[in-house]
Amino acid sequence: MARSDKSWFAEWWRTVDHGIIAGVAALFCIGMLLSLAAGPVAAADHGYTTFHYVQRHAIFVVAAALVLITTSTLSEAWARRLAFVVFLISFLLMAFVLVFGHTAGGSQRWIRVAGFSLQPSEFVKPSLVVIAAWLLAQRQTFPRVPWGVITFALFAPTVGLLLLQPDVGQTVLLSAAFVVAFFVSGLPFAWAAMFAAGSVATSVLIFFTFSHVRMRILSYFNSDVGSYQLDRAHEAIARGGLLGVGPGEGSVKDALPDPHTDFIYSVAGEELGYVACLGLILIFAFICLRGVLGASRRADPYLRAAGTGLFFLLGFQAFINIGVNVGILPTKGMTLPFISYGGSSMIASAFTLGLGLALTRKRAEFHPGIK
Repeated sequence: MARSDKSWFAEWWRTVDHGIIAGVAALFCIGMLLSLAAGPVAAADHGYTTFHYVQRHAIFVVAAALVLITTSTLSEAWARRLAFVVFLISFLLMAFVLVFGHTAGGSQRWIRVAGFSLQPSEFVKPSLVVIAAWLLAQRQTFPRVPWGVITFALFAPTVGLLLLQPDVGQTVLLSAAFVVAFFVSGLPFAWAAMFAAGSVATSVLIFFTFSHVRMRILSYFNSDVGSYQLDRAHEAIARGGLLGVGPGEGSVKDALPDPHTDFIYSVAGEELGYVACLGLILIFAFICLRGVLGASRRADPYLRAAGTGLFFLLGFQAFINIGVNVGILPTKGMTLPFISYGGSSMIASAFTLGLGLALTRKRAEFHPGIK
């Protein structure tokens, strides 16, 4: 584009990370391909028309692309303001869900709207990471204010609402991203010790409170107790071999529960093979490492902490999903960003990455302070 072009799109294109955009575009395309492979099977299981999930997945991809591009055009200050609004709305909706939400699989996490399900907890994660990073950055300007306590006062009730749903996986994901943002902001030793002690205490409490969590952890460490889901997932990946059996030719997906969501990586393993699965991992690693490196170059501590936390959030979610599919982590229902079916997950992942791109764009170098 000509340098004389001062349109918003030209400005965005000149300053955004093209490598990350290309990586996300590749994930969108792979996700659509895998949706064509797994969607019809899932639709038949649930009594829908053949391409029900494929069509909805395509709608989610378009919506996610618009959210990603729009969010990534924001200034650092407007990204922070949007995060505050989204956090407030999501937090209130999470409280609403506990009373009036839609229940599925023993958890009450969704709001049903016009045939679609909205999961507010998906949006509370990236917004809280941005807010926490900004609050902690204020220590340099107003050192007498207990910013750490204020930040934790937002984090604790959010985790409480997640556990009441219950959603242990999202709790772990949010807590890890929150600690990363806190660490990059300059985590004092006293706070590190407190987080460590709190994490151990909370883990023990979760283990003895939630029977499904206890069962999954015990079965994971007990090789004599198999897991039908994991056994089928491993069978699919092993059957695919190096290059896979071919798109649409997989058979294990017929026996996999929800092959279009939590176990989409296993479908990729069977139909596209180890090489494609490794390629997926490399794309996620490229996006997240490039994003973290971009965040590390920002002069403003708010931008460094928020950007690092957001890209870590996306990468850690991908790690958990893939880890479950290949058997290095206990079973946990969590989607693979931009690949799995799910409107809330898809759009929230785009929102996360859009905020990360907005806070790490090249023009951020010329705005070391937040006005």
